[in-house]
Formats: sequence, structure tokens, C-alpha cells
Amino acid sequence: MIDLLDFDGQASAVLELKDVCFTIQKEGEDVNLVDRANLKIPRGHFMAIVGPSGCGKTTLLKTIAGLNPESAGALFWDGRNLSEEGDFEPSEIGYVPQFSIAYDPLTVDESIEAATRLRVKTRDAEDLDHRIDHVLEETGMTAIADRAVKVLSGGQKRRLGLAMELVSDPKLLLCDEVTSGLDPRSEREIVRLLHDLSRRDGRIVLSVTHSLAHLELYDSILVLHEGRVAYHGPPELVTHYFSVEDSEEIYPKLATQPSERWRESWMKHQEAYYEKLERSRKRAIEAGALHVPETHDEEDPEEAATVRTPGFIAQLSTLLSRRWRIFFRDRGQVFLQLAILLCFPLLVILFSDKANAPIPSLSDSRQENILVELKEANDVYAAWAKVGSAISGVVMFQVILLSLMGSNNSAREIAGERQIFEKEKFGGLRPMAYLSSKVVFLSCLVAAQSVWMGVFVNFFGPFRGEFSQHLMFLLLINGAMTAICLGISALMRTAEQASLLSIYLVGFQLPLSGAVLALPDHIEQFTRPFISAYWSWSGSIEALESKAAFAVDSVISTRPSAHDACLYTLLLHVGAGLLAAWIGSRRHQWD
Repeated sequence: MIDLLDFDGQASAVLELKDVCFTIQKEGEDVNLVDRANLKIPRGHFMAIVGPSGCGKTTLLKTIAGLNPESAGALFWDGRNLSEEGDFEPSEIGYVPQFSIAYDPLTVDESIEAATRLRVKTRDAEDLDHRIDHVLEETGMTAIADRAVKVLSGGQKRRLGLAMELVSDPKLLLCDEVTSGLDPRSEREIVRLLHDLSRRDGRIVLSVTHSLAHLELYDSILVLHEGRVAYHGPPELVTHYFSVEDSEEIYPKLATQPSERWRESWMKHQEAYYEKLERSRKRAIEAGALHVPETHDEEDPEEAATVRTPGFIAQLSTLLSRRWRIFFRDRGQVFLQLAILLCFPLLVILFSDKANAPIPSLSDSRQENILVELKEANDVYAAWAKVGSAISGVVMFQVILLSLMGSNNSAREIAGERQIFEKEKFGGLRPMAYLSSKVVFLSCLVAAQSVWMGVFVNFFGPFRGEFSQHLMFLLLINGAMTAICLGISALMRTAEQASLLSIYLVGFQLPLSGAVLALPDHIEQFTRPFISAYWSWSGSIEALESKAAFAVDSVISTRPSAHDACLYTLLLHVGAGLLAAWIGSRRHQWD
């Protein structure tokens, strides 16, 4: 393969692949989804990656991006071996996936602003506004900057995705099927936009597409077949190379012989086609249609210095601001939270009447008639049993309702936005900043729900004991279930999986707590450490005044644990949930 040369004789290839493979295990055998790919791509180049479904287009793009670690070969960027000297800097690369990377409740302007604050450390508010305005103008979205994402058309959402990637001015822009599902006019507009973006400051744009329309807008076409390069050259020569009259006949032609044959044929012809590519490139530079800086060192050092990832606090602040904005604009979610906040305590009050009944005491004087004395004792014990059962039930009811609130708080919190999170993490978002924003947001919900539950129920049915201790255990059960379900949400791949597992977790809290029906000893010893509801119920029962505690003790067979044991166990549950959330947020789960 020859080097691509620019006018001063320097090698102009900035992105280079040398025998790159990406291998997976299938039925015990190695399968190359990308097989010995060799490419050299100069600055300011616009390349289409085409091929039949399943040929490895997206896999190759992800391998270039570093999302798929290459199994063999090497990738070079501006002379740097990415396999040995570190991956792309977040500001060097932009990746536009097939899915939307914006939140529906936000506006176009707010989405781009959040992307800028998360990816670029701006000098001041003026610098921030300048970047946002520049990107809006560059992608043709200035007129719809105040429009909500949820009302955008398909083509406008693709432009927004591009805009959110351009905030850091990446020198390599990777686009995965950004024209799929669009009408012909919108498709051409997006391809034209990508072409224009490649003509600015030597940016390389690689676009995966299944469509063979508008090939004339690309500088080169890369045709893949079963993970192997079958052609990489000028678009006007692709039909000649495959001996077909129309580009739509290329895919059927590929199926006429094995992919290895196509690769071998291309290896024989690539030098001549690369020479034609270079001549076209030189003509574009001469005509002024392509501006290519000679080296990155000639860029404005002050401008280059601004493209740095913001710090932890800045990202945390941006994420929190965005999360609360999304929350208050989601009327369904706000209504649900208010309904839960108001209705759940009312449900507890409906069942707390018997728990407020007076608890009688045995008479100190002995009755002359033993039968009368026995009847009096039986009546007192019966009253204790009735009140004690009611107190225990009300406490457990509060605990279970707050467990349900905790599950509702966080079961979908990470899994529901998994794709956006993974994309933002790829762009430089710190997982710790992301997780911290979730913890702060959810802590506000936990505090509001638990305090309101405790105070409201206590006002209408005063707790028979130390209320502050009871409130602490209400906060802990809600916090524990919220943290555990957040961990589940971080570990699961989909929101549906996370929600289902969280519901099962809450459903098993009541029967396995032992507060309603005593469990066999051998089962109880195994399950009790993991049942948050038991420890919250137990800690609240321990806070009861002596007479109420004795009444509860007279009807339950499960013994409450000591206060400290309940406290430390629930704190351990909170810690375990946060640890699981940390592991899940750090783990790569790009779909």
C-alpha cells in the first residue's frame, strides 16, 4: 500500500489501520467480525462504509472508536499507536450512534448546552455561548433552538446528535447509520451536512450507511463483505471495479464469490485506486474546496487548550441541573410522586385505628373469685394481642410502602438512560460524577418520602415510643431499597429487566421478613441478613415504649434484633447497593 501524499511530500494519512481484526468466540471457535482491515485516511476526508447487513460496518466503526478492542493489528492516529500509547482523547473523537442521545423533555439549545458543559471546559459564559451558537449555526439548527427534542423530526434529531458531538470540535467524527429511516430529501441533507463538516479544519468523517444513494458526495467508498475490505476507492469507480452498471447491483455481486476472494482482489488493485484518490484530493485542495492544516501543532494553542474535559464538580452540577429539569417537565412522573407521597401515608392511617387503642393493665388487687381473675387476665391478654398485632402490622406496612417507594425511585434511573449514559461516558463523562448526581437526586426523594410518611402517620396516630428512632429506620429502609435498586439498575442492560427484578425484590420483603409468619429456623438464618424490611421493622419495634413493646411481643414469634444490629445492617445494605451501582456504572455496557 502506498502512502497518501500532500503537496509538501509529508504523509497525509492521519487515521491508519494495519491488519486490524476484531474476534469473538462463537460455538468454541474464533470468528473475525473484522478481518485484517487495512486503511489509510487523510485529513479532511469523507468516507462511506457500506456493505450488506451483518458485514461488519458498525463493528469496524466501534473498533476504530475503541469501543471494540482490536484482537490483532494496530490503529494509528496522527502517528500515535492507539494500541500502545493510549486511546483517543475525548475531544479528538465524536461518535454519533444510531439512537437518539438527547432527552425528550429538553430543548435543542438545552441539550447542546448540557453536552458542552459535560465535554468542554469553557473559559467563561461568553465562550460557552459562542460554542453553542457556532454549533447551532454549523448544523443549521439556530431557528429551532427553543424547540423540544420530543417534537423534532427524524432528520432534525440526527442533526441534533451531530451538534452534540461537535461541541468539542473533534478531528474524527464517526457516524453510525445516521441516515437510516429518513426520507430521501432528509437523507441527502444529512449527507451534504456531513460532507461540509469534513471540509472544515481537516476533519475526518466516517459514515456507516446501508444506502448506496448520494455516493458522489463522498471522497471514498469502503465496501465490506463478511468483515473484509472488498473495495476502498473513489465513488465514481466503484461500479467499474465490481463490473456492474448500477451501484444497487453491488450487494448481489458480492454474494457471487467468497469474501476472501474479494479481499485478495482488492489487495492487488489498491495501489492504483489510492493514487486516484490522492489526485482527487490534491485537486480539491488546489480549488480551495478542502482546507487541510498541515499539522495539529499549527492550531491555535489557546483554542486547543480550551478543549479539555470539565472537572468532577462541574460535571456533577450540570448533571444535577439537567436531572431536576427533566423531572419537573415530566408531568407524569411528578404526578406519580405526588400521588405516592399523599396516598401511601393515608393508607397507613386507614389501618392504624386499632394500633391507637389503649393498652389495659392487669389489676394489682387479687379477686376473691379465681374465675373472675382468670377472665380479667384473658381479657387483658386479648387486648394486648389485638393492639400489639395492629402496632406490628402498621410499622411493617410503613416499611413495605417505603420499600416500594425506593424501588420506584431508582429501578429505571440508570437502566432507563443506559444508551445516553454510555455515549456521554465515551465523550468524557466521569462515572463517579454521574453516580454522585443520581445519589444526590435520589437522596432528596428519599428524605421527602420518609419524613412525610413518618410525620404524617405520627400526627394522626402518635408512635408509641421514640419517634426519632422510628423515623431514622424509615429513612434507612427507603434509602436501602433505593440504593439496592439503583445497583440493580446499573447492572442490568435494560430498564425492563431492572424494573422486574426490583419488583420481585420488594415482593419478597414481606414474607421473608418473618414479621407476619415465622420462617423455619434454617431458612431464617440464611435469608434474614438480606431482608431490609426485617431490620427496619425490628429497629422500629425496639423503639417502642415498654407496654407497647410487650403487647407486640405477646403476639409475634419473630424476635426483634438489637438497635445497633438493625442500624449497621441497614447501613451495610445502603453501602452494598451503592457499590453495585458503582460497579455497574463503571462497566462498559454499550449495546
